[in-house]
Amino acid sequence: MENTKKQKSSLSKEAINKIKEELLVRKGQILKDLKDISGETEDKDDYTTKFPDYGDKKDENAQEIDEYTTNIATEKVLEGTLRDINKTLKRIESGDYGVCKYCNQAIGEKRMLARPVASACVECKTKLQNGTM
Repeated sequence: MENTKKQKSSLSKEAINKIKEELLVRKGQILKDLKDISGETEDKDDYTTKFPDYGDKKDENAQEIDEYTTNIATEKVLEGTLRDINKTLKRIESGDYGVCKYCNQAIGEKRMLARPVASACVECKTKLQNGTM
């Protein structure tokens, strides 16, 4: 399915700019959420969840462990989403946004609007998921 000639995105510049703005807003919220659970302020891909301290009683210790494990899971999801957003913003800046990274064809507008961080067309993504690519 490899095609060496790269297609242009099927999205208009206005649509791409709107998506970019939405991604930047989402990125800001994710960074805030990561700061809240890690205490760190840098824009990076690997945060460390801080362990809460409510006291030394058994119920406080249980609450600390419960919150910590929840925050670790939340951190992993947020980090993954942040990586996807950062990669997407780079593709927008380089002019590769909306083009499948596998077949170099334009990704359909409906897919890009439904999943702005998509880097593969539906056909290639389906083949990847089925293990036929």
